[in-house]
Amino acid sequence: MPTATKTSDHSVPAINHGTKGWSEPIDCIYTDAGSVGNDDAALAQLGYKQEFRRAIGPIEVFGLGFSIIGLVPGISSVLVFSIPNGGPVAMVWGWTVCAVFLMFIGLSLAELGSAAPTSGGLYYWTWTYASPKWRKILSWIAGYSNSIGLISGFSSINWGCAVQLMAGVSLASNGSFVPTTGQTYGVFAGLLLLHVILSSLATSAISRLLGVYMTLNMMLCLAIIIGLPAATPSEFRNTGSYVFGGFANFYGWPNGFAFVLSFLAPLWTIGGFDAPVHISEEASNARVVVPWAIVCAVSTAGILGWVINVVVAFCMGTDLDAIMNDPIGQPMATILFSSLGRKGALAIWAFVIIAQFMAASSVLTTASRQTFAFARDGALPLSRFLCRVNKRTLTPVNAVWGSAFVALLLGLLAFAGPTTYSAIFSLGIAGQYTAYCIPILSRFLGGREWTPGPFTLGRFSLPVALVAVCWMVFSIIILAFPTAPGPTADGMNYMIVVFVGWITLCLVYYHLPVYGGACWFNGPQNTLGQPPGDQAEESPTNSDVPGTGCTPNEKA
Repeated sequence: MPTATKTSDHSVPAINHGTKGWSEPIDCIYTDAGSVGNDDAALAQLGYKQEFRRAIGPIEVFGLGFSIIGLVPGISSVLVFSIPNGGPVAMVWGWTVCAVFLMFIGLSLAELGSAAPTSGGLYYWTWTYASPKWRKILSWIAGYSNSIGLISGFSSINWGCAVQLMAGVSLASNGSFVPTTGQTYGVFAGLLLLHVILSSLATSAISRLLGVYMTLNMMLCLAIIIGLPAATPSEFRNTGSYVFGGFANFYGWPNGFAFVLSFLAPLWTIGGFDAPVHISEEASNARVVVPWAIVCAVSTAGILGWVINVVVAFCMGTDLDAIMNDPIGQPMATILFSSLGRKGALAIWAFVIIAQFMAASSVLTTASRQTFAFARDGALPLSRFLCRVNKRTLTPVNAVWGSAFVALLLGLLAFAGPTTYSAIFSLGIAGQYTAYCIPILSRFLGGREWTPGPFTLGRFSLPVALVAVCWMVFSIIILAFPTAPGPTADGMNYMIVVFVGWITLCLVYYHLPVYGGACWFNGPQNTLGQPPGDQAEESPTNSDVPGTGCTPNEKA
């Protein structure tokens, strides 16, 4: 049985997993985590050497989570889901329902993040708390689901930014310019290159950018909340009864089920709960800052997002069909044009595009840290390349490029049609929710000792976790439904095909003879350069497989 000796109120388990996987039993000790030195010591107790510079403060960690959510650009991108599946009722009450349940997810992940803040996050927690019999395969699935969820999320947000930019050009040309898929993909690729450059900067520069991202997002929210009602002409102003009770159903589902399908809008907008966790090795006082950043980002987004949806519903008029089919091609841009005129709409829309760009940049930063951490433990192809830390910036530049390259390939699915590419939007959510469920369930079902961090839910941990997992399973089921009943091949939702295909590839790679993860993957690898643990002679390490694993402090 694991043992623990408490020496401080702010405690973290010291995990002895050696250089060839974890040894048994796990000995836990505790330390304060209120300074950079203690942060480094806490990370060392988790088995990792400090390789990044801790230059991100609490405001910036919150800024990462909040900028990834990107309320105004996020809501702008997903009105295409809420307006046809309930109209104002979906926008206002659908958001309310989802915001409440999404808070349960944030609380569960915040508690885990406080107990063991490391860039690996979800798959690390899975290995820590899952049963020894199942932790290898579960950690593998959690890591790959988290990776594809973040990378596909980055791809979809960046694609949304490209679409919004093209909508701005169309708006400026009075609708005479209609972009092709090829032109939009070209913009997508150009934006992706800019994201790579920003996410490869030194941690101190990224920290300053996160502060800017947070400030701009807050200002944009206030601009919509205050400016839109003040400028909207009377013919587009709606009554309270319409805003809180008006219902629209474009696609033929039963009204109740159409309302449920509208949940895709808040589900896609309020996401990236684990983002602060993945930069925890670059944050000061991570065991306190990371969980509170998660909780504050999710709760702030839930409240402000509800207010924005109410404001938009008051100011969009009642001709929802015209909004959805306007030549501008973007419902939010159409609403802004009707309320503010062309110049006013272009001014606000420019900041919407910038905020969407910032959200994509934050997601790539997060995805690259997950890629780095998973490669550091030898679980990815080309791990030796992906886990290198740039000597100059002390950031995982190779992981940034690797994550962006996969996102670029995913963007090619746009040429298969909007239905196929919408699967990537849903895949980001399904992949993340799968990765979230595994460590949350492992904590309670794995039979391992649980040592909370400074942020703890106490006796409410289990009921909160149960609600969170049930909601995520329910949400993944919703994501699998097509837009309309009785779909043709063009109208089918291929998310489940892409998702199951990805999980299948992960399992095939895991069980591949000789080269598969079952032969060599041993979970988190000790990078401290310490003598091997008790398991040293039991199984081969990742570094025994060509092309995998990082030696301690390996840098480009």
